[in-house]
Amino acid sequence: MSKLDELLKKEKVEWKTIGSLIEKHVEKQRDNPDIKLVYTVSKDFGLISSNEFWKNNIDRQDDYTVYSEDIANYNVIRKNMFAYNPSRLNIGSIDCLLDREEGVLSPMYVIFKVNESIINPLYLKYYIQSPKILKKIDNKKEHGARFRFDFERWNLIKIPIPSIETQEKIVKILDKFTEYVAELQSELQDRTKQYAYFRDRLLSEDYLNKLSNNPKILGGRYRLRTTTLGDIGFFTRGNGLQKKDFVSKGKPVIHYGQIYTKYNFQTDTTFSFVNEEVFSKLKKAKYNDILIATTSENIEDVGKAVVWIGHEEIGFSGDMYSYRTSENSKYIAYYLQTAEFQKQKERKVTGTKLIRIHGDAMAKFSIALPPIEIQNKVVEVLDKFQSFLSDTQGLLPQEIEERQKQYEYYREKLLTFDENMVASKQASKQDNI
Repeated sequence: MSKLDELLKKEKVEWKTIGSLIEKHVEKQRDNPDIKLVYTVSKDFGLISSNEFWKNNIDRQDDYTVYSEDIANYNVIRKNMFAYNPSRLNIGSIDCLLDREEGVLSPMYVIFKVNESIINPLYLKYYIQSPKILKKIDNKKEHGARFRFDFERWNLIKIPIPSIETQEKIVKILDKFTEYVAELQSELQDRTKQYAYFRDRLLSEDYLNKLSNNPKILGGRYRLRTTTLGDIGFFTRGNGLQKKDFVSKGKPVIHYGQIYTKYNFQTDTTFSFVNEEVFSKLKKAKYNDILIATTSENIEDVGKAVVWIGHEEIGFSGDMYSYRTSENSKYIAYYLQTAEFQKQKERKVTGTKLIRIHGDAMAKFSIALPPIEIQNKVVEVLDKFQSFLSDTQGLLPQEIEERQKQYEYYREKLLTFDENMVASKQASKQDNI
């Protein structure tokens, strides 16, 4: 028997409703004027500064906020307190303020504190975020078309409460898994940032001008030319393709949403196909064309591009453009990833909940171009870095996924006292026969 099984088997637990372990907390910012940090609760990021969460999602201004200028009626959250959205709890929009600064949340959120003499806040957090408890929460929701889980409904859900010592041991084990996954994710982000810095530097006008003065490169005689995307190529707007048109086999197509969910920098194959009739009505892209998504719910994905390097024509949907140029297509596509392009893009996008950019606006974007020979060299270097990054990204996410699965396995095992109790009772009955 493993140490883990031994820990769970010997532990005596008491089943209590979550409602009996928590107390709703209402404390207004007007009584705590020094507390000014406004939080949001996200299913992906937990408790996060509202400014940090929204700064790139809706508006381009650094000082953009979605909360009221007057936060006097907002509720204060303090250390070890929980906050959740009653309308989104079923997808995991709940978190505990552990080691971050005290702040406030909109009245739409519910805040509660726990009886720490009975339950460790982190133990409760791990338990609530498990699929098992989220399923129970969904089953106990209010009746109606939309999900709603008000505070009183915590009295409908029971959880096993081992000793505080055992709770701390369980938390310690699960913390190690979450910390390791976080380290892997941080390493992946660092590598991506390093690549982005190198790419932006290599494509910068300043660096390319320095190259032009190097006698070893084209005799030091070339000069950059500043032009626009419209002057060196043309945009074609897609049309007609819908997901309902997809078939298992047929003519290759790309839907705009797939550009930022399924494809990387370049591709010679597609994930989707349509029949001949649908294909004949679509706009087509050819070898070396750049396919650009022009609609998304966030500003980062607008303008995301993939280079088509397949040798057959493909169809593409509306809400995207193909871009054809006599310059090196991959050089242009790398430029579309740079911070300089992002700055130009942010000044031209439209919309709030749905962000868009139009081909006419992109045609006016400026770009500093070296001769084609230098473009080819730059692309050769960046391709190597892109390949290296893709290889390491392929390894790291795989390890992250494996560690995440391992964490989820141990989390469920550590929090499943009911099954162990049943087994223990059955064994006890056998012993008495």
